[in-house]
Amino acid sequence: MMFPLLSLLLVCSYRLTTAFPFLPVPSRVPGYRMPIALMGSMAEKVLENPKFPDEWPYSEQDFARMDESSDSVFYDSPRLVYHIDDAAVSALTKYYAEHLKKGDDVLDICSSWVSHYPKDFKGGKVVGLGMNEYELSQNPQLTDYVVKDLNLDPVLPFDDASFDKVTCVVSVDYLNKPLEIFKEIGRVLRPGGECIISMSNRCFPTKAFQIWLQTNDLEHIFITGSFFHYSGLFEPATCSDISPNPGRSDPLYIVKASRKA
Repeated sequence: MMFPLLSLLLVCSYRLTTAFPFLPVPSRVPGYRMPIALMGSMAEKVLENPKFPDEWPYSEQDFARMDESSDSVFYDSPRLVYHIDDAAVSALTKYYAEHLKKGDDVLDICSSWVSHYPKDFKGGKVVGLGMNEYELSQNPQLTDYVVKDLNLDPVLPFDDASFDKVTCVVSVDYLNKPLEIFKEIGRVLRPGGECIISMSNRCFPTKAFQIWLQTNDLEHIFITGSFFHYSGLFEPATCSDISPNPGRSDPLYIVKASRKA
C-alpha cells in the first residue's frame, strides 16, 4: 500500500501537516524499512521546496530527553573516539576541504578532541566550544576553546559577526534549545558566512531530544532545515548527501545555510 510521507511526523503527534509527495512510502508504516538507495536519492530533495508551517511547530516536550540529568556529569569523562566510522570521517574531511577557505575564522560548536578539518587547513581563529575541557585541549586544530553547556545557556560568548563558518558534527540532536542556538549562530556569523551541520544516524539515545529519536534520516534533514528557517537569519538551507558507502558505512548528510546579508 503506497502513501506520501508526512513531512515531519504523524499529524496527531507533532502538528505538522505538510506532505512530501515525492516519497512513495511513509517511514512509519509498521514493519517497513525504506531501501537505502531510496533514502540516499531522496535526502537532497527534502529541502528543495519545504513547506514549513507559518509558526514554530514544536513543543517543549519535543526536546525533552530520556536523561535530563546534568550534561556536565554525562560529558565529564573524556571520550577520545570518533562518533562516526572512518569512512564517514574521511567524507566529512573531504567536504570541509572543499568548503573551508584559507584564513576563515571558524567556530566549532559541540566540539571535542577532533574537528575533522583537513590537516592542512590554515584558518584564522579556530575556536571550539564544547563540554569537556580535556577533549578540547587535545584538539590540535583549535586556536582557542570555551567550555560551555549550551543546553543551560544557549548564548554564544562571542561578538556579533565574529566568524566566517560555524560547524557542528553529529551533535545537533543534543541541543534542546535549537531555536535560540540557531539565532545565536546567525548572530556570530558574518553576512554570507555559512553554518555547516553534519548528521549521521548514531547518537547517545538518552541525551538526544525526543523528536529526533522518533523520526528518520529524511525527517532529521527537514527538522534541521526548519531550525535555520525559524531563526529568520539564514538563506534557505540545502542538503548534501555525502554518505561514502551507502549500506556499508555510516550515512552522512550536510545541512548548510548562509547568513543573510
